[in-house]
Amino acid sequence: MMSRLTIDFFHDVVCCWCFNISSRMRSLAAEFDLDIRHRTFVLQADRTEMAARWGSPEAARETILGHWSACKEVSDRPELVDVEAMRAAPFDYPHGLTAALGCKAAEVLGGKGAHWDMFDCLQRAHLTEATNIADPIVVRSIARRLGFEAAAFADAFYSSATAQAVEADRQRARALQVRSVPALVIRETGARLVNGTRNDLAAQLRSSLKRIA
Repeated sequence: MMSRLTIDFFHDVVCCWCFNISSRMRSLAAEFDLDIRHRTFVLQADRTEMAARWGSPEAARETILGHWSACKEVSDRPELVDVEAMRAAPFDYPHGLTAALGCKAAEVLGGKGAHWDMFDCLQRAHLTEATNIADPIVVRSIARRLGFEAAAFADAFYSSATAQAVEADRQRARALQVRSVPALVIRETGARLVNGTRNDLAAQLRSSLKRIA
């Protein structure tokens, strides 16, 4: 039986590249018996940070959607990345903090599997449905779709402990010198998986398993 690897998966719901990696890692987690630890990594936390990074809402949308187009070309499910729907959306391109709080609230209530399920559902809402996931009402609605009881989820979502958990992930990223997402850090070796196809990722995992055998 293969030795088990523990991987810190740093991601942001608004990151299209994280969308590609998430589905691949789900498949690989089963094949390699991986222990995936989900870490929120908020690229921009509010409209002020969005403005500081991109200059204007229009510039943010067009630049980021350029990344979406590149990501879509190498996606396993390109039909789920709707660039034109987000281009036509009647709201500024969303920041990632609200969704990160939603993922952490799901984790509080249901563990790491619930975090992953919430992350994937929020990404589908963002990338496929062009929904404003910076809106807490939207995030809480998606939680109800997943079966979370509304009041319990709201309590977790607005809890200071949940905000502290998001900050703790930020501090962990800083300690590991993670500066972009997706980032997949193997605890046993300290190595990072290089973003690539499922086959590329599988080859890297096999190499890591040989190192710790």
